[in-house]
Amino acid sequence: MTAGKDGLAAVIVTLMLIPQSLAYAMLAGLPPITGLYASIAPLLLYAVFGSSRTLAVGPVAVISLMTAAALEPMFPSGSAAYIGAAMLLAALSGVVLLLMAVLRLGFLANFLSHPVISGFISASGLLIALSQFKYILGVSAEGQTVLQLIPSLAQQLPFINVPTLLIGGLCLVFLQLARTRLKGLLLALGLSPGWADSLTKTGPVLTIIVSVLIVTWGDLASSGVHVVGAIPEGLPALRLPTMDWQLAMQLLPAALLISLVGFVESVSVAQTLAAKRRERIDPDQELVGLGAANIAAAVSGGFPVTGGFSRSIVNFDAGARTPMAGILTALGIALTALFFTPLFHNLPHAVLAATIIVAVLSLVDFGSLKRTWRFSKQDFIAQAATMFGVLFMGVEIGIVMGVSLSLLLFLWRTSRPHSAVVGQLPGSEHFRNIERFNVIQSDTVLSLRVDESLYFPNARYLEERIIELMVDYPDCQHLVLMCSGVNLIDASALDSLEAIAERLTAAQVQLHLSEVKGPVMDQLRRSDFLNEFGGQVFVSQYAAMQALDPASIMRAAQS
Repeated sequence: MTAGKDGLAAVIVTLMLIPQSLAYAMLAGLPPITGLYASIAPLLLYAVFGSSRTLAVGPVAVISLMTAAALEPMFPSGSAAYIGAAMLLAALSGVVLLLMAVLRLGFLANFLSHPVISGFISASGLLIALSQFKYILGVSAEGQTVLQLIPSLAQQLPFINVPTLLIGGLCLVFLQLARTRLKGLLLALGLSPGWADSLTKTGPVLTIIVSVLIVTWGDLASSGVHVVGAIPEGLPALRLPTMDWQLAMQLLPAALLISLVGFVESVSVAQTLAAKRRERIDPDQELVGLGAANIAAAVSGGFPVTGGFSRSIVNFDAGARTPMAGILTALGIALTALFFTPLFHNLPHAVLAATIIVAVLSLVDFGSLKRTWRFSKQDFIAQAATMFGVLFMGVEIGIVMGVSLSLLLFLWRTSRPHSAVVGQLPGSEHFRNIERFNVIQSDTVLSLRVDESLYFPNARYLEERIIELMVDYPDCQHLVLMCSGVNLIDASALDSLEAIAERLTAAQVQLHLSEVKGPVMDQLRRSDFLNEFGGQVFVSQYAAMQALDPASIMRAAQS
């Protein structure tokens, strides 16, 4: 039963992957056959080393765009040097991923926040779609940003090839309708949901077949319709990419970004699908699987790969249960490369471009900007900056801008940690913010709750906050720092605590701590602070008030 489901999933994913592989190779600036090459050995290696049972690895739109962005400024697209550099880029990505696995650096992907990733994918989707319109129009246009592509396309408008535009436009309409309406139509005709969904996914294959027949019968290639042309038959020869160390150093920053983005995209998809079946994904093992897949792509004439969202969803929905589905998919692609590549000779570039446009526009979500703005202005800034950078300055610059801004905004936000003077809720042992609740305060004990870990960016801010409070509470004899929200105290914050204790002692106020978490307490025990600051460490804020001002506890109990 499981083998049958894996086989069905492999057939459906193979039919979906063939046009996508050809299209994404073209997007990466490579000959279409390299897309097939990148969909054979990587699938086999991931099936062996990856931890997901349903993740479909291969060329994806965003990674293909990043590949083109890294290589097109260096070499002519499709040239032997370009192909060799793409293989080297895949090898570097594989090595980076494997090193991350060995050093257990999967956490580095956490620096790509969800708003940054969302902004990056949306802007990349729009940029990819825009870059493919030259194939729909049958013109030549260059550029890596909106500011370059739009003027270039505008200059070529008088030279539009009408047959190409008709083919590309009709394919766009059909593929979009197939994505949004075909399933409902098939269900209305009485097909089962499973068959209707499966047939919907084969829309790109049908588009390829019909367009090849039309171009062949109408001899449209002679009318200026650009076609894929001769594609070599056979499997790729296994060989190492050219080891040009100077070029490798130039490509290393791009390889790092491709590795991080690919890992984040792949793991998020794998974890989402695994959760539906209550399965487990090991992020470090995913690094091994994706690293091995990229090494396999490098030695088999491919380019960087990762787990694809749409293909993985199809694989899951088709019933794939084991990695055997990926192995069977690789076998299907291999058979295509061996025997069926001549069938793609008259495949128009416009059809592949339409396939890319429809696929990537589904990833564009500008509505997330509005949602992020409502929830967090800082995250909105990072997301909007990422979109702006990708669209107007380049893919790599955009994502670096987003990550940098996210980190800077995080440091700024945590450099001014939220803290609140708290009092006791009448008739309870709970302490809450005096500005939000009607509470009982002590005349001699000031309770300050700190809601952030204490480390170098915010250590001085806490000192200034306490100095201000001493001015506002001149009768204070004890200051209790309520540390329930503190998960870390670094060396800079420890120095600040020592300085605070000294200043309070000079002002005849004693510092105390309450509700200190175990790991933080372990840190403090490794220093001299607990022996020298002169105060006590209380298990709870209630215990602190019982010891320091019992009268206040009585007032709260009687209120």
